[in-house]
Amino acid sequence: MAKRMDLKTMFDVGFWTSRLVLDNLAFVLFLSFLTTVYIANAHLAERNVREIQVLQKDLKELRWYYMSLQSENMYNAMRSEVAKRVKESGLRPQSEAPKRVVVK
Repeated sequence: MAKRMDLKTMFDVGFWTSRLVLDNLAFVLFLSFLTTVYIANAHLAERNVREIQVLQKDLKELRWYYMSLQSENMYNAMRSEVAKRVKESGLRPQSEAPKRVVVK
């Protein structure tokens, strides 16, 4: 014959809660695992976002540095700048047109 529960223990919240948890312990553990994975995924995503922002800032700075170097290089490659730099070495720009050598 089955045990008979009195009315007070039947409507006790702690009794039903503990019985419900114990009957569904596997499901509760699964939900706990999913919650842990969800929190870890949120932390990983936030860390990746911060890293992307840092890399974007570095990329912007490097792009500006590249553009300034390119501008400086273009200025230094101008004919007048090259002539100024090699003047002290005794070189001078060619003032006449090149001569053609014809071999028969």
